Amino acid sequence: MSHIDIQLPLDRDTAAGLRAGDSVTLTGTLYTARDAAHKKLIERLDAGEALPVDLTDQVIYYCGPCPAPEGYPIGSAGPTTSGRMDRYAPRLLALGLRGMVGKGQRSEDVIAAMRRHTAVYFGATGGAGALLARHIVAAETVAFPELGTEAIRKLRVEHFPVTVVIDSLGNNLYDIGKEPYRE
Repeated sequence: MSHIDIQLPLDRDTAAGLRAGDSVTLTGTLYTARDAAHKKLIERLDAGEALPVDLTDQVIYYCGPCPAPEGYPIGSAGPTTSGRMDRYAPRLLALGLRGMVGKGQRSEDVIAAMRRHTAVYFGATGGAGALLARHIVAAETVAFPELGTEAIRKLRVEHFPVTVVIDSLGNNLYDIGKEPYRE
C-alpha cells in the first residue's frame, strides 16, 4: 500500500495501477451525483438522449453537499452510502466512468463491472464532510438543478483524500483488511 497523488481525469492506466488500500489524493474535477441524479441519467440513456456530462475517465462523488456558507464554495460535503447507486453504476461504468467515491460496500455486479471496465471505488471518510469540503475549491451546478442538493455539481478539488477500497482487479479492502485480525 502506498500514497499516490492523482491529477484528474482518471485514465485507464492510472486506474489499473491502483490497489486496494492505497492512500490517494485527487486533484482536478469530480462530479457529484446521488440516487435521484443517477435515476435521471439512466432515464436519459433509456430515452436515447445524451448525458449532460461526458463520463469518460471521470470520477463521481456520491455526495449531496450542504449549502455554501458565505465566503466558501460549498458546505459540508461528506460521502453518502454507495450501495444506493449499485443498480445504476454498471451502466455508467460501461460508458467510461473510471471512478466512484463514497462509503460502504458495493454489490458483486458493480465489482464485476469495475473489473470489466478498469474502474476503481474510492472510500471517503464518513462524518468528515466539513473537513473534506476544505479540499473543494470551486463548485457549480451543471445538471438537474431542480434536484437541489442532489443536482449534479462539478467540483474542483485539491488534494482530496480518499482510499482505494476496491481496485480494478476486484480486490476489496473491506475483505482483505480483516485478514490480519482473523487469528
